[in-house]
Amino acid sequence: MRRGLLRVMACGSVDDGKSTLIGRLLHEAGRVPDDERAALARASASHGTRGGEIDYALLLDGLDAEREQGITIDVAWRHLQTAHRRFLIADCPGHVQYTRNMATGASTADVAILLVDAKKGLSPQTFRHTAIASLFGVRHVLLAVNKIDRVGYEREAFEAIVGRYRLHAERMGMLDVTAVPIAAAHGENVATRSSMMDWYEGPTVLEYLETVELAARVARPARLPLQSVLRGPDGARWLTGTLCGGPLCAGDAVRVEPAGMATKVAEIRVGERILQSAAPGDAVVVRLADDVDAGRGDVLSRADAPLQHSDQIAADLLWFDERPLVPGRAYQLKLGARTVGARISELKHRLDPESLQPLAAKQLEVNEIGSVIVSLDAATAFAPYSEEPALGGFILIDVADRATVACGMLRHGLRRADNIHWQSLDIDRSIRAAMKGQQPRCIWFTGLSGAGKSTIANLVEKALHARGRHTYLLDGDNVRHGLCRDLGFTDRDRVENLRRVAEVARLMTDAGLIVLVSFISPFRAERQAARALFQVDEFVEVFVDTPIEVAERRDPKGLYAKARRGELPNFTGIDSAYEAPEDAELVLDTTSASAEALATRVVATLFD
Repeated sequence: MRRGLLRVMACGSVDDGKSTLIGRLLHEAGRVPDDERAALARASASHGTRGGEIDYALLLDGLDAEREQGITIDVAWRHLQTAHRRFLIADCPGHVQYTRNMATGASTADVAILLVDAKKGLSPQTFRHTAIASLFGVRHVLLAVNKIDRVGYEREAFEAIVGRYRLHAERMGMLDVTAVPIAAAHGENVATRSSMMDWYEGPTVLEYLETVELAARVARPARLPLQSVLRGPDGARWLTGTLCGGPLCAGDAVRVEPAGMATKVAEIRVGERILQSAAPGDAVVVRLADDVDAGRGDVLSRADAPLQHSDQIAADLLWFDERPLVPGRAYQLKLGARTVGARISELKHRLDPESLQPLAAKQLEVNEIGSVIVSLDAATAFAPYSEEPALGGFILIDVADRATVACGMLRHGLRRADNIHWQSLDIDRSIRAAMKGQQPRCIWFTGLSGAGKSTIANLVEKALHARGRHTYLLDGDNVRHGLCRDLGFTDRDRVENLRRVAEVARLMTDAGLIVLVSFISPFRAERQAARALFQVDEFVEVFVDTPIEVAERRDPKGLYAKARRGELPNFTGIDSAYEAPEDAELVLDTTSASAEALATRVVATLFD
């Protein structure tokens, strides 16, 4: 019986034999040409393989760095075809620092081959990989207990590992676990049965892969995440994307999500062909019956099966970055073709991959998994990841350096978000500003402690007041007496401190005021997030540039001295970083001019 394509990921700890197993599968299935086998023999000899044996792992180690280090760094993809099935196999890295690459393999896998060294047993990476596979919805596991020859082919050693793993997998909801004892380097129980294990009566690895039955996919309604808008020769608008969920037919009633506008599908094209219907996975071009507003990042859904949309969403998160996740910090969330500003408003708990206990946590470290609440800048259409990965899987991007810091799986929207709506008001910011006869602005002073921010900001406000301008000065120390009195000076607290201040400053500009903000604000990401709250040209970043040795010499509050003595942990410039602005509108060098002269420069530049 011929079965469909099976997507397989191979994972496990370092040196457990993933690459060797996959290389053996390719060899046993006759997928290694003679010339490649000869080259493999030469490479094996150069790597010191004993007795002229071939190191089949080298088939998968495609990068020079991988061969030099003897480890898998990137995901290696290999196609395999037998008389019974086609396979796409991903060899995922075992090193902890490459866990993000393992997540790449898990995101498309039907089956996980999890290798365990028979001599070492289950490891922390075993539990981490199982948790990640479970998060991505992988429900079929082949537990390959490798190097069984090194424990004398003992049945008891095999069954002890399998028994413990089954209990763990059941708690993760992964009920379909098949265990196979193997010696991948010798090909035992890989494609042919081993004569050394007459106690084992189950399938070989290849037999399992050829016969495993996947659960039938639940029929879902058609969804089309839109990638782009094209114009035809006649000016008609055509929408492009890859169809997911179910089939889409010409004449179907659809909605444009998240706006909810109703229309019908007038025409469908796949390539140059005009079709009456398209199937999931097809890259399609669609023309709608009405000229509705639809573009990149929107989703077409069947009218009788609308998508959820919300600006507050519960999700599971796998953190990639060496810098920890700090709740409150601004990121960008990319879901399909849609990118929207996002904050982790709540870290509910961190998952212990071994005990599966939810643990209280204030931040997530690299490779940790957590349950979070995500607050978005705009309502976004989505489906739970378990229902439709294409509309429920996302990545988080750092707004400062554009690095991908996490991947996540959306679970559901929050009901509270559906009950909060913007109230329409008759008196708006333009009317308030006109009454005051000024353009609202937020002037954001940033710099080290002791740089002179508050002194200069105070002089600027006095000068503006003398001109009859309506102002308010938000100073770091003053705000911590009330609005932010509950916050300390950890990175997490600093992020929340600046979030609150930026929101207050935005409300004040909405009232028509010129707001001066004087805060150390050490992180670029938070200053960028603050800028994003304001209209174009309304936010002005002023970098009060004072070298740390000068600020420390001034030390008007004695803070640097306390920090040097270890009495003030997390002090900016000493044991906590200050990220200087890269493109501030104004840079004030306090070593070359007085505070009065610099304040005059700010006023002249911005208000004359």
